[in-house]
Amino acid sequence: MLSQIVRPLVQTQIRLLANSQATRATLVDTIARWLGYLGVQAIVTQLSPKAERIHVCLTVAKPDSCDTKDWQQIIKNLQVSEIDTRRSCSKIDSLTNENYCHMNDGQQLQLSRLLAYLIQVGVPSDKIDWYEVEAQLSSLKLDQSILISIRSALKVPQSPELLKELDPDVAANVFPIAVRIAWLDQEINHHENNALIALLAAMK
Repeated sequence: MLSQIVRPLVQTQIRLLANSQATRATLVDTIARWLGYLGVQAIVTQLSPKAERIHVCLTVAKPDSCDTKDWQQIIKNLQVSEIDTRRSCSKIDSLTNENYCHMNDGQQLQLSRLLAYLIQVGVPSDKIDWYEVEAQLSSLKLDQSILISIRSALKVPQSPELLKELDPDVAANVFPIAVRIAWLDQEINHHENNALIALLAAMK
């Protein structure tokens, strides 16, 4: 009975999303509202298309029906396992830097120009303060050689033409970093979205 009620609602919402002029904002609101029906207070902190799927990150508060003691135990269990997650992320960052060192000069140049382009299109004004950018990039744990290349590439406006001839290996290595750079301001604009889609297409 429940599925007979819910499925038409889902189908209707899908049509609304497909025809919406503000699909991202509508989907964010829909996810929070539907979880709210279950008594879960949720905020969407990241939403991005990846190939045939939509990647969603949530911040969730204690559900209304959840016992406080149970919720505290859940938080405690997650904090214990967070150490392993951080170790895994550190290995990924190290691998990215290692791959960068094994790229040829042309690939390294394309990578730095792509990241510079994402930074430039994510800033509303033409003036970019490198020290502010460097501070934001610190959370990505990029190698110093990559940061130097990005800083050099930022000195000139980067063209969206970069997205037309992408090296598949460069695209694969730059994509995880590109997503995180695009999401530094907690939103992905039209230019950033097009860049991420181009990188995904090059990786296929």
